[in-house]
Amino acid sequence: MQTISGRFSQISIAAAALLGISIGLHAQNFPITADQKATAAQVAQTGIPLADLAPNAPDTYTVKRGDTLWAISGMFLKSPWRWPELWGMNLQDIRNPHRIYPGQQLYLEKSNGRAILRTRQAQTDGPPTDTVRVSPRTRFETLADASIPTLAPNLIEPFLNEALIVDEAVLSKAPRIVAAQEGRVLLSRGDRAYARSQYANGDTSGKPLSIEKGEPLNYRVFRNATPLKDPTTKAILGYEAQYVGKAEIVRGESVTEVAGKDGKPQSEIVPATIDIVATKEEMRVGDRLLPEPPRELLNYLPHAPSSPMGGQIVSIYGSAVTNAAENQVVVINRGAKDGLERGHVMAILKDGERLLDKTDSSRPQIKLPNERNGLLMVFRTFDALSYAIVLSATDGVKVGDRFANPN
Repeated sequence: MQTISGRFSQISIAAAALLGISIGLHAQNFPITADQKATAAQVAQTGIPLADLAPNAPDTYTVKRGDTLWAISGMFLKSPWRWPELWGMNLQDIRNPHRIYPGQQLYLEKSNGRAILRTRQAQTDGPPTDTVRVSPRTRFETLADASIPTLAPNLIEPFLNEALIVDEAVLSKAPRIVAAQEGRVLLSRGDRAYARSQYANGDTSGKPLSIEKGEPLNYRVFRNATPLKDPTTKAILGYEAQYVGKAEIVRGESVTEVAGKDGKPQSEIVPATIDIVATKEEMRVGDRLLPEPPRELLNYLPHAPSSPMGGQIVSIYGSAVTNAAENQVVVINRGAKDGLERGHVMAILKDGERLLDKTDSSRPQIKLPNERNGLLMVFRTFDALSYAIVLSATDGVKVGDRFANPN
């Protein structure tokens, strides 16, 4: 276990609510582990060294609409991800560490070389008195939860809809667009098209697209399946499907019996009718359909892995740029089977340059140490791969850069 001073050097102000904040949805209460409670109680007794505060940490701050816990964290302390310590600082005042609301006021108390954060101002010093001072206090209670999110919802939500790691065989057998009206080649929002799930080669594994009760009506549309390879071993870790938009089924597919030219009955395939309801780029015949999963209550608990974790960045989502910057999404070569989970915060390490030591007559090759280049947070995991958002970066983040535990 780290020493108190070691832990304090990584404290964050938002951590009090970083336990679990819904992105654009109602917050939930999540269980708090015994270790987190112990850390919180310990910090509540001692506060943090003044040296661990951000250089321009304010004495007071009123939470506003549009704030995020991550931004408030950086305002007060040097590292915006160590929620247990900060929750400890608020142990008496913030009974529900999952929620901080616009209008709440935060007070930073400093004494004896240490600091404590509270949600109400301490009483002023003065002579002893039997007078009980009563001050108005705001009670925060809303029907629709208005607690501020960990990160701006628009940073992550698009990728929850788009990013998908699939098995290549699964995608190749998924329902596909087979035709468009009037011979159109490209489809956009508002267009009508036709799709099929089954094949005529005897493969009956596909389930017909249907509008019957209980069957999915809304689908995401994908194209291709790009292999994602480990930067070092070159092993294929999974396939990333290219998201192109959304479609809705308005009429199911069927097979009807019609009279042939010879008068004998024959089967006639009637594909399902779909309407294109959203496009990231124009669709075309051959694009694949996968059912849209139910919307989740996604809560992010930024925290460091409990055991050593390391790996490399496999790709930059979208492949439109060479280097990723703050608020962009990357794919990393660790997933659920490696113990990686949603909310894990990792330090990004820039690979040290390899060069010749010209000060040595034998000119040996040397490698400069890896340097810390920012932070990323995992927000979606698959078996061997995960998606993460770059929270901060001092320089461009590129494929092959490494990551490790942040402390």
